[in-house]
Amino acid sequence: MGIAEAALHTMPGAFATHSSASNLPLGADARRRKRNTNLVPNSRALQDLLKIPRLRSVRRQCQQIDDLARVTEGNGNWVKDAMNNASQVLGDVSVPDQAVGGNGGLNGNAVKPPPQRRKTSSVEDEAWELLQESMVYYCGSPVGTIAANDPNDSDPANYDQVFIRDFIPSGIAFLLKGEYEIVRNFILHTLQLQSWEKTMDCHSPGQGLMPASFKVRTIPLDGDEDATEEVLDPDFGEAAIGRVAPVDSGLWWIILLRAYGKCSGDLSVQERIDVQTGMKMILKLCLADGFDMFPTLLVTDGSCMIDRRMGIHGHPLEIQALFYSALLCAREMLTQEDGSADLIRALNNRLIALSFHIREYYWLDMQKLNEIYRYKTEEYSYDAVNKFNIYPDQIPPWLVEWIPPKGGYFIGNLQPAHMDFRFFALGNLWSIVSSMATTHQSHAILDLIESKWSDLVAEMPLKICYPALENQEWKIITGSDPKNTPWSYHNGGSWPTLLWQLTVACIKMNRPELAAKAIEVAERRIAADKWPEYYDTKRARFIGKQSRLYQTWSIAGFLVAKLLIEKPDAARILWNDEDAEILNALSTNRKRGKKVLKKTYIV
Repeated sequence: MGIAEAALHTMPGAFATHSSASNLPLGADARRRKRNTNLVPNSRALQDLLKIPRLRSVRRQCQQIDDLARVTEGNGNWVKDAMNNASQVLGDVSVPDQAVGGNGGLNGNAVKPPPQRRKTSSVEDEAWELLQESMVYYCGSPVGTIAANDPNDSDPANYDQVFIRDFIPSGIAFLLKGEYEIVRNFILHTLQLQSWEKTMDCHSPGQGLMPASFKVRTIPLDGDEDATEEVLDPDFGEAAIGRVAPVDSGLWWIILLRAYGKCSGDLSVQERIDVQTGMKMILKLCLADGFDMFPTLLVTDGSCMIDRRMGIHGHPLEIQALFYSALLCAREMLTQEDGSADLIRALNNRLIALSFHIREYYWLDMQKLNEIYRYKTEEYSYDAVNKFNIYPDQIPPWLVEWIPPKGGYFIGNLQPAHMDFRFFALGNLWSIVSSMATTHQSHAILDLIESKWSDLVAEMPLKICYPALENQEWKIITGSDPKNTPWSYHNGGSWPTLLWQLTVACIKMNRPELAAKAIEVAERRIAADKWPEYYDTKRARFIGKQSRLYQTWSIAGFLVAKLLIEKPDAARILWNDEDAEILNALSTNRKRGKKVLKKTYIV
């Protein structure tokens, strides 16, 4: 039994369900019953699955959630308070009522809606309908949304699963709409998956790892071929392409947990024993001591949104921005108790060191680029200017002409003798959202996006990175990846889902007009193009050559951006204000100047 699972047995109960399967629309409920009457074609294979211990534990955990709901049934007074609090913060952001499409998985495959979709009055209405159709149900309750829901896709691969990172914009959209149940269920069920045993080739990762995704499967019950039950089947990276563990999943989970509490007003979820335990496990995994000399988080290639080989191994900006944000969010939510004192102290120390490191060494503008151009190398001393021994010849020719006189950005990666000068959108945007960037740096990043609009936005927002790796560089760094060809997918492709992060960053810096301009660009064609996963070419003129259609986070990202532009104050559930304690520590450190080091001896 895992730590989180054991906590469920001891806690007094903490939430009441908003609805049950019987309260769902008749059409969705009837469709789900009909699907469950179709037994699995390969029942022998699924009988083998029954021998897997973790599938048995899924059934126990499902029962525990139901029991908790019955124990606390009727004690849902917090719902009224939550709705009142949400209405004060968000205003009326609801959309017309729409039927909830049941999308419970059968035989590991999410059921697809009919190919002929009804016409709606607007792009936004269509997006809400599609988001509802992507919902996945487990034990009669919504627990997430599948990655893509194209009715004409006969081979969905793993796009019929619920991905933690992909669900974040969906979860935010549901929160802004006032539909809290699906987000609460997602938080609690993914938490249970955290405690499962996970191995690959006889090796187990550290405790606290969150899965990349999970699937709802319907399997026959032991000894009764006519009865079925639903189980959760997670993937921690052992089935993923490249077998890379998802470092960002746990960080996004913490960020969503805080957003849920702020938006719904329900703080009982984050105060639960099992949730507090799960959060501490994630933090301890990230804060564990290692060989690294830097406060940044060391990860392998492909451990975040860019989940294929793209030369981001080391200390990629995206992970550092999410790490910083998750640390701040966790500090808000951790209960003050004796067992948390050391963790909170380590967390505060890491925040200060990480903030200084990123602001000082990752920042690049015209002035900093000129400094690097004049760097001396091979400096052996405690007060070296070129601390990481960066060779000026690393400066790529494209950057000299590309960087504007006004504006700047955080580079993609920093390691000894290596700077990755590419612009990575998610890392820079979330540096603004999390306040890892200073106010000046945050405005400079938006200045750069505005100045380089034709490169980073063009005909569809937003380039995941710029520029693309090409020719020999593409062959060496990606291993000649046929999916990450130049200006495609992660290699300079344009991803509509990044629209919501751009919107939050712009609203935080009081520049909503920049986000509104990007939303207008997306709205011209995204629905007509059937909501692609990504776009190809330098100006994002083509739908990606391997892009999935009806991609859920493209849909949800658009909806969140629209909602936030209409109600900017709602974006506060996502951003972190600049921390006064960190500012004070950094300013004190600068005032002291260089430390006079005592002479040391090797004994």
